[in-house]
Amino acid sequence: MLAKGIENKRNLKRVDLSCTIAEFQHPINFTRVSITVYPDYPFTSHYFTMGSNRLHYIDEGQGDVIVMVHGNPTWSFYYRKLITLLSKKHRVIAVDHLGCGLSDKPQGYDYCLQNHIDNLDALLKSLALTSFSLCVHDWGGAIGMGVVAKNPEALTRALVLNTAAFRFPLIPTRINVCRTPFIGPLLVRGLNAFAGAAVSMAVSKKLSKEVAKAYVAPYDSWKNRVAVSAFVKDIPLVAEDSSYDALMLVEKGLEKLQEKKLPMLICWGGKDFCFHKDFYDEWCRRFPDAETHYFAKGGHYILEDEFDAIAPLAERFFAG
Repeated sequence: MLAKGIENKRNLKRVDLSCTIAEFQHPINFTRVSITVYPDYPFTSHYFTMGSNRLHYIDEGQGDVIVMVHGNPTWSFYYRKLITLLSKKHRVIAVDHLGCGLSDKPQGYDYCLQNHIDNLDALLKSLALTSFSLCVHDWGGAIGMGVVAKNPEALTRALVLNTAAFRFPLIPTRINVCRTPFIGPLLVRGLNAFAGAAVSMAVSKKLSKEVAKAYVAPYDSWKNRVAVSAFVKDIPLVAEDSSYDALMLVEKGLEKLQEKKLPMLICWGGKDFCFHKDFYDEWCRRFPDAETHYFAKGGHYILEDEFDAIAPLAERFFAG
C-alpha cells in the first residue's frame, strides 16, 4: 500500500495512494503519509525507521503528550475514537508495535517484551519527549510501563484499560492452547484463530462489519500474523520463560510510580475472560488512590463496549 524509496529527507516526494496525496516533510528517519481506508481512522501516518524496519505511529494534535500503547492482537486502530477526542487539546501519539498494525512485520525478528519496550523507548526519544502521559491496554501495560521504568519521572499520569504490568501465574486455557508447539502456530497463524476470534470474543457489543474487518486487516496472512503468534508465546508465567526477567523490571518500575503517587484512572471491562477481575484488583491494591470505574458488562476491548462512558472520564482526567 505504501510507496517505497522514501526512507529519508533526501528522497522526499509526493506519492499517489489512490485515496490521497501526501507531502513528506519529516526529518531523516521519518516519513509521513495519510491513510483513510479504515473507519474512524482519518489520521496522518508516520514511520520511524529502526535499521531495516519501520515502526508506524500516529501523531495528532498539540499540547501535553499522551502516548497510547496497544496490545495483542489489536493495533493503533483500537484507540481511534480516543485519539480523535483527546487530540483536540493534547498531542496524542499512538504506536503500532513492530509486527503489528501498519508497522513492518519482519519474519526473523525476536518479538520479545524487552524488544518491544526498547522500540517504543527509541521512538519516544527520537521525538525528544521529556514528559508524557500513558494510555495502556493488554500488552501495552507491560510495554508502556517498561519504558517508564527507565525514567519514572517522565510519566505524569496513566489511563489503565484491561491490562497488566506485573506477574500473574495463570492464563485461560484457550490462550494456553495457542502457546503449544505445532498446534499454536497452526491456530494463530494458519487459521487466524486469535485475531479473527477476538473481534467477537473480546467485546460484549457486536462490532460493525467494517470495524471488525479493520481490526484484522493487517493480519491477513501467515506472514503478517507473525507477531500475533509471538506475543502469545512470549507471555511470561514462570522464571524459565524468556521474558520473565523483563517483566520483573517492569514490576519494579511500578513500585516507583506507587511512591510518587502517580495520578491514575482505571477503566475496566468485567467480562474480560483474560484480564479478569483479579488483575483489576491488583491494580487497585497497588494504586489505592487511583480513580476506578468497573464496567461489569464491558469486554476486553473496553473502548469498543464503553467508549461513551469512558470518553468524558478521559477528557477530565487528562485535562487535570
